[in-house]
Amino acid sequence: MKFLDKLKAGLAKTKSAIVDKIETVFKSFVRVDEELFEELEETLICADIGVPVVMDILDRLRDEVKTDRIKEPAEVKERLYQMLTGMIGQGEPLHLGTRPSVILVIGVNGVGKTTSIGKMAHLLKAEGKKVLVAAADTFRAAAAEQLAVWCDRAGVELIRQGQGADPASVVFDAIAAARSRGSDVLIVDTAGRLQNKKNLMDELAKINRVITRELPEADRETLLVLDATTGQNAVSQAREFKEAAAMTGLILTKLDGTAKGGAILSIKSEVDLPVKFIGVGEGIDDLQPFDARAFAEALFS
Repeated sequence: MKFLDKLKAGLAKTKSAIVDKIETVFKSFVRVDEELFEELEETLICADIGVPVVMDILDRLRDEVKTDRIKEPAEVKERLYQMLTGMIGQGEPLHLGTRPSVILVIGVNGVGKTTSIGKMAHLLKAEGKKVLVAAADTFRAAAAEQLAVWCDRAGVELIRQGQGADPASVVFDAIAAARSRGSDVLIVDTAGRLQNKKNLMDELAKINRVITRELPEADRETLLVLDATTGQNAVSQAREFKEAAAMTGLILTKLDGTAKGGAILSIKSEVDLPVKFIGVGEGIDDLQPFDARAFAEALFS
């Protein structure tokens, strides 16, 4: 199955929660009035888009209706879809121009961080890059073992130490290995313990100091993995992690299992970070670079 077909299938629940209900609202009205906007407000909030974002959408929509003297509900609907499409934001490619380049991956337990690293390694290897992975989430039980399984599936090497080892020490060893083996990309699995933001910040700062000292010219990405099934909780996590780390982008996983994909419409507005990858399944090929046009087509077509 082509990825666009998987995306359409994966977004079916979200489409039902957003688009189908919007269509139902507009079919119920023959004129543009405040009751129509109230129905839209309830529908969009229930679609897990987020109250502040919904209020902003409706304020802009009201302004357009007034300024352009729109009388037909069908035209209001078209303007609404244009706004929602614009809110998705454009994807951004990874910046991996140096050899090696470094990708730090963070995220709380259960969001799909380990599987996303394995899938991303597989994707980069398929592009002809030599990939090395560092198991620097050393405090979570079985983290390195799970990562080893996915690295084996992807056909890439893993650098690891024992549980409880210093994460920065793992990264130091991985950088040395990346140099000696001529790796193009080093992917670093890091911890994401939001319950103690200071420890998280200290740990990431230490890892970043090692990278800056050992690879001062390297391109670096810091990606946060979010579970789409958690809806607005994912947006809250993005907001909190942004305060704790200098992130460059997001990976949105599990879109195939949720009706809460509308949260992606809030992410750009609330944290202003690009979605770089999306996942729509458990297979190793089910993580792909985010394509805003394909996403909008799958959601609104």
